[in-house]
Amino acid sequence: MEVILREDVDKVGTRGAVVKVTAGYARNYLLPRKLAVAATASNKKIVEQEREAYVRREAKAQSESQDLAKLLTNVTLTFRHKVGENDHLFGSVTAKDIAEGLEAQRFHIERRKVQLDEPIRTLGEHLVTLRLHRDVSTQIKVIVEPE
Repeated sequence: MEVILREDVDKVGTRGAVVKVTAGYARNYLLPRKLAVAATASNKKIVEQEREAYVRREAKAQSESQDLAKLLTNVTLTFRHKVGENDHLFGSVTAKDIAEGLEAQRFHIERRKVQLDEPIRTLGEHLVTLRLHRDVSTQIKVIVEPE
């Protein structure tokens, strides 16, 4: 069965692509979840219009993210935490803390856009990556000091 994807689907295809899938997969998974529509002439026109609108929205979001990335290049966040022996931190600096620190400086960044493999548990200067858009990322400096 041929369907037109309305969203990106892993291991199947990208938004707007006409793909051939089994009838059961289309009928039981893709169509009920509105991830795809049947590949008819009228649906192809509708999906093409949706794709054009999506491309415009993506271009606008990407340009806004690039502007925000330029503003964030010189941002430095400083956190003060209690330390024990051998400069061991009590607690850690998490993505949530970084997002709140940016919010205090009037940058509205969601915490899931902060790319931390694990929380920061050491004193010093750290570079943290912010993934603002699929194609746009930037780094900010996070300094952890003893209280």
